[in-house]
Amino acid sequence: MTEPNLSDLDALVAVAGARSFRGAATLKGVSASSLSDAIRRLEQRVGVRLLNRTTRSVTPTEAGTRLLERLTPALGEIAGALDALNSFRDSPSGTLKLNVPSIVAQRVLPVIVNRFLAIHPGITLDITTNDTFIDVLAAGFDAGIRYDESLELDMIAVPIGPRVQRFVCVAAPSYLEKHGQPQHPKDLLEHACIRHRFASGAIAVWELERDGELIKVNPSGPLIASSGELELSAAKAGLGIVCSFEEFMKDSLETGALQPVLPEWWQSFSGPFLYYPSRTHMPAPLRAFVDFIKSGAGQWP
Repeated sequence: MTEPNLSDLDALVAVAGARSFRGAATLKGVSASSLSDAIRRLEQRVGVRLLNRTTRSVTPTEAGTRLLERLTPALGEIAGALDALNSFRDSPSGTLKLNVPSIVAQRVLPVIVNRFLAIHPGITLDITTNDTFIDVLAAGFDAGIRYDESLELDMIAVPIGPRVQRFVCVAAPSYLEKHGQPQHPKDLLEHACIRHRFASGAIAVWELERDGELIKVNPSGPLIASSGELELSAAKAGLGIVCSFEEFMKDSLETGALQPVLPEWWQSFSGPFLYYPSRTHMPAPLRAFVDFIKSGAGQWP
């Protein structure tokens, strides 16, 4: 039996982790066909099937599982050894893969990313937007950004961006002139409201809070969308009241295109965290990013 090469073994780990050739190809920046060829070549060399393939998913066989149990940490050690060479360079190099919510990508990261890349020209940031919680390691990411209610307990979490955020309710002056200002959260049930649908398919329930009293409202209205920009546009057009991250609404509030609704009930919550697994050999790009955030250089604004 000829010895398999490391790139084919790496392809196996990527495909098994993503449970998909297409998903692994997206994460690695290669074609799905090249990964398929690598797995086929590897299986021919070892003489056993390593992956079960169906039209919907890819899962390791028993032999594949046994190999992956020993192969994954071994490849991690190799990557760590190669990454240690970064200490001999003037600045670290490599790719840092992050998985972040859309609100963070649009309103939190731009300033931080610009500062970080300016002082680390050898690093490439590969950022994927995803509004559901995923296993960052299994999906091939180095780290993720999420809010505290979504963090896994075995992860290290570092505050990033604004430490306090708010959900705000707003509407266009034309809407409020026609329909009036709600005086209590329950009044929202009598108004046209623009709703947000999560990637999971669930429609967001509005939570409003004042002096420790929390009220949840499930209003109705003319639009349900998965795009904050689309929801904002509809609100500015006078179609109804929208409740979302304050960062989305800030510019429109400042220009008067939107006006506050029930501001005394706006709910505050903790800002996002950068989270990553605890491991002995942290990739140099991730270590540089963590050090950057901890130094205060990545603080908000």
